[in-house]
Amino acid sequence: MDFAQLKAFRRELHRNPEPAFVEIGTAARITQAIEGLPVAVLTGKDAHDLSPVVNYPSPRTLDEWEARAIASGVAADRARYFRRNGTALVVDVAGLRPGPRWGLRVDIDALPMRESADPAHFPAANGFASVNGAMHACGHDAHATIGVGLLHRLADRDFAGSLRILFQPAEEGVRGAQTMIDAGVADDIDTMLAVHMAGDMALGSVVGSFTGGLATRKLKVDFTGEASHAAGSPETGRNALLAAAMSALAIMAIPRFSSADTRLNVGTLVAGDGVNIVPSTAVMTCEARATVDEVAEELVGRIRSIVEGAAGAQGVEAALAVMGRSTTVTPDEEVVDRIVEAAGAHPAIVEVIRTRAYAGSDDANLLIRHVQQRGGQGAYLMIGTGSPGPHHSATFEVTEESIPIGIDILESLIRRD
Repeated sequence: MDFAQLKAFRRELHRNPEPAFVEIGTAARITQAIEGLPVAVLTGKDAHDLSPVVNYPSPRTLDEWEARAIASGVAADRARYFRRNGTALVVDVAGLRPGPRWGLRVDIDALPMRESADPAHFPAANGFASVNGAMHACGHDAHATIGVGLLHRLADRDFAGSLRILFQPAEEGVRGAQTMIDAGVADDIDTMLAVHMAGDMALGSVVGSFTGGLATRKLKVDFTGEASHAAGSPETGRNALLAAAMSALAIMAIPRFSSADTRLNVGTLVAGDGVNIVPSTAVMTCEARATVDEVAEELVGRIRSIVEGAAGAQGVEAALAVMGRSTTVTPDEEVVDRIVEAAGAHPAIVEVIRTRAYAGSDDANLLIRHVQQRGGQGAYLMIGTGSPGPHHSATFEVTEESIPIGIDILESLIRRD
C-alpha cells in the first residue's frame, strides 16, 4: 500500500468508528484490505474468548451496529459474520527463513463521543469526520492502518521468522486483550510489541517504549432493592439508589497509599424509576488505578467492602463484577535497544527518546506481560503525531505522515535477521 492508499484506508475507518465489541464494519474492512495476501486469518473463537465478558453489547446494540456497518458500505455477509462471532482478528504472515515469532497488538475500537464539526478540524474540513456518535479520538484508526500496511509490506515474506498481528477490539475500558489471551493467541509469541500514536509529541518523534503505566480495574456494581410508595409506605422499600450513593461517596474517600500513586473514579450511576418511588435498582461503574498491581487489587478489595457495607445498611443486594483490567509494563532493554536503533536510522525521525513513563492504562500491557511470563520479551512503541487536541477530545487528530513512519520502524525490526 502506498501513502495514498494508507490515507484512504485510515480515513474510511475514521469516518465509520465503532465502540468496544461492535467494531463490525472495522473488522470487515480490515479483512477486505488484506485479501490476496499470503496470510492466515483467525476469527471468532479462535481469536478471542468472549464467554467471560461482563456487559457485552446487547443483541439490540449489536443489531444496530450491524445495520450501520451495512449502511456504510460493508457487505451484509461480512457484517453478519462479525456481529455473530465477535470482532477480533489474528493475522499471521510467515517469513521464508526460520526465526522468531513476533507479535504486534493494534487496537481497533473507537470512543463513544462526538467528533468536532468545526471547519478547522482536519477530518471535518476534508469530509471524513464521524457523524455516528462515536469517534476515533485516540488514534486506533491509525493503529489498525499500521497493521494492515505492515502486512502489505511483508507480503514478499523476505524475512526470518513470522509475525502475528492481533487486531484487538475493546481497548477502551481495557476489556479486549484478556479475551485474546484466553483464546491462546499470544502463547507462542517470542517478542510482543504494541504501537500507539502520541498526540502530544511532534511528528518525527519516537519513544522506544512506554514504561510503568497504571494497573487498573474497571468495576460494575448492580444494587437490587425493593420498590415502594415513597410517601405511603417508605418503610417497606429498600433504597438501591441510597446504597449506591453511599458507596460512591465512600469510594472517593478511600485514602491514598504511600507505596503507590493511585486514582479512583466513579464514572456512572443510573438508578430509579420515578420521583415518588423508592428506587429498587441502581447500577454504578467505577475504576481503580495504581502504579503497583498489588495496590490496584487492594483498592478493589476496599471498594468491595464499601459496597457490601452500604448495601447492608440499606437492606439491598449488591453484585460487583470486574469488567476490564490491565497491568503495568516493564519493557525489555534488548527490545528497546532495537527499536531505538531502527528509529534512529529513519530519515524522517528527528528525536528518539528511549523510554517514557505512561500515566494511563492500556491492556496491551497484559499481552506483553503474558509473553514475558512465558519467557519472551516485549515493548510498547510510541510514534509522535502532533495532534491539535489531546487524546480523548473532540479535536484529536493524527498527522497522517506518522502512519508510514510506524510501518517503517516495525518492518525494520522484523526484517532484521
